[in-house]
Amino acid sequence: MIYKDRLKDIRTYDGIKQTELVKVIGISNAAYSEFEREKTIMPLKHLINICNYFNVSLDYIFNFSDEKSYDNIKKDIDYKIVGNRLRELRKEKKLTQNDLKNILNTTQSVLSDYERGRILINTIYLYDICCKYKISADYLLGRIDNPKYLK
Repeated sequence: MIYKDRLKDIRTYDGIKQTELVKVIGISNAAYSEFEREKTIMPLKHLINICNYFNVSLDYIFNFSDEKSYDNIKKDIDYKIVGNRLRELRKEKKLTQNDLKNILNTTQSVLSDYERGRILINTIYLYDICCKYKISADYLLGRIDNPKYLK
């Protein structure tokens, strides 16, 4: 489970109903219900909107950290920063694009688009990279400036 428990917990802790939250993030009740139960994986842009709404980190939602938020967390995602940090991590781990695309089970062109900042990384790929290399999702997304390494 990627975020199922935490997503529901933060929503119900604040007494927010699904019908209220879907208006904020701009999706249907049915879609949100599927996402919250992890029947389908929520796109990263919606997860970030939820993080911003509840003032929590993505690391918290992904259950990478019990710390709900970080100081000076950025709300906007700059795709170029994401791409640069992904490329830096890949090089630090001495991986080629071909190696990483095989790890993620994606294509070279998709990985290249991520690294060039053309498109935002897929939620499950971000989660997998963070788990495998023990690095903060918020750092890779440029929401925090200092790398945080996970346990």
